[in-house]
Amino acid sequence: MLVDRDWKKKNVINELTGKVAKDPSGKEINALEQHIKNLLSPSTPHFFNTLYDPYSDGADFVRGYPFSMREGAITAVSHGLWLNVPDYDAPTQLVKPLERNSRKVYLSIQLPILYVDAVMTIPKGTLFPMCGMNLAFDRELIGPAMYFGLMGDGQPIGRYDDMWAGWCVKVICDHMGWGVKTCLPYIWHSKASNPFVNLRKEYNGIFWQEEAIPFFQSVTLPKECDSVQQCYIELAKLVNEKLGKVDPCFIKLADGMVTWIEAWEELNAPKGTETNAPRVTE
Repeated sequence: MLVDRDWKKKNVINELTGKVAKDPSGKEINALEQHIKNLLSPSTPHFFNTLYDPYSDGADFVRGYPFSMREGAITAVSHGLWLNVPDYDAPTQLVKPLERNSRKVYLSIQLPILYVDAVMTIPKGTLFPMCGMNLAFDRELIGPAMYFGLMGDGQPIGRYDDMWAGWCVKVICDHMGWGVKTCLPYIWHSKASNPFVNLRKEYNGIFWQEEAIPFFQSVTLPKECDSVQQCYIELAKLVNEKLGKVDPCFIKLADGMVTWIEAWEELNAPKGTETNAPRVTE
């Protein structure tokens, strides 16, 4: 993501996505500005703050939050959400074809508040479903792990490319001591993809995720892995060894992960090498 000196006056993401998302007051959401704020402020992956992001305006650390941990951790990823058409898998689309995520805040206790005006850090050890359509990340930190995998046309699985990247990224961020934030900003999503087409793409993934997610939850990277590239190569080895037993496509995917790192290092060689920014140790 390239940002010029006038980034505060622009809303690049909303211009690209068409209709501008608005908050409950009717104010247009500057998604780019919010992503940058998320990335430039610390995260709290090691201890959950019940008053959302303590570094946001109007929030702070609650009573009982350790003072020794209030510096927080480096933020590597900012993950935003959608208004209007939600990011559902095919079975959920079929069950709830008309469901929409509204920006309206309802006062009646019988109706939900769907717009959440908050930023939260995803706790260490917790995976999440990452959507690549409203995403920002620190390229210098976590860029080598942002590989969206061998999926789509010609592959036995689709619509899991960003999910795969998210699982890999979260495991590596946890290992390196970095944070991942989610919720704000919202963007407006108006295109509801065909659930029957999606089901064909997702069919294998719906089954395989029940094997892949426990695998990522159980991964422990060696202490010797002190760069994202080293972590990713180690993760590729484990994918080959463990998930290769689920289906041969994971062996091919593991090979692709290694090739990705080789290409990353070749293309980024002038800057000198591996992403080994400061780690946070507990």
